[in-house]
Amino acid sequence: MITVHHLEDSRSQRVLWLLEELGVPYEVKRYERDPKTKLGPKALYDVHPLGKSPVITDGDVTVAETGAIFEYIADTCEPGSLVPERGSADRRAVTYWLHYAEGSAMPLLVMKLVFSRLPVNAPLLMRPLVKSVSGKAQDSFIDPRIGEHVRFWEQELAKTGWFAGEDMTLADIMMSFPLEAANQRADVSKTPNIRAFLERIHARDAYKRALERGGPYSFA
Repeated sequence: MITVHHLEDSRSQRVLWLLEELGVPYEVKRYERDPKTKLGPKALYDVHPLGKSPVITDGDVTVAETGAIFEYIADTCEPGSLVPERGSADRRAVTYWLHYAEGSAMPLLVMKLVFSRLPVNAPLLMRPLVKSVSGKAQDSFIDPRIGEHVRFWEQELAKTGWFAGEDMTLADIMMSFPLEAANQRADVSKTPNIRAFLERIHARDAYKRALERGGPYSFA
């Protein structure tokens, strides 16, 4: 049975959702973040040398990185309609979004989170300076780049409401975290397709069951 090593408020929530969509039995081993550093516990290093989540174990197999986990699950389980036919345009789109989500989208959103927290974590006397530097970095580089990606998502979702074809696929589960993070850290008020996408996935029974198993999570 697959064990999901699930860190609170983390991207591993997508793995729980995927397994719920597929109806695959799994176990959850939950880890709490350090309340000050927000980092995962040392116990995760016993699972993987980098001590990161998500990571799954399946017997003697250990798989880290969300995209690799998704591919492993698709190869070892019955993914059904969540994986389009091999060689099709929709399958190529799924592959693209599996790589894009972590390779292009999330680094900017992590930068946004880190820079927004810098003034709070700085020494009291340094906060005005750190706040100024952080604000300029966000205004001049981070926010404009995130805006480009948000517009890209909005355009892609305008086609069918999903990221790879007419129906929900692995791509949509993978992209859920960047969109939910952007919904908290950026301005998506003028993106009806993104908002509709989020409402649609939040209404899915499998999504709700995943939250019950993993617990609610925050992007703040």
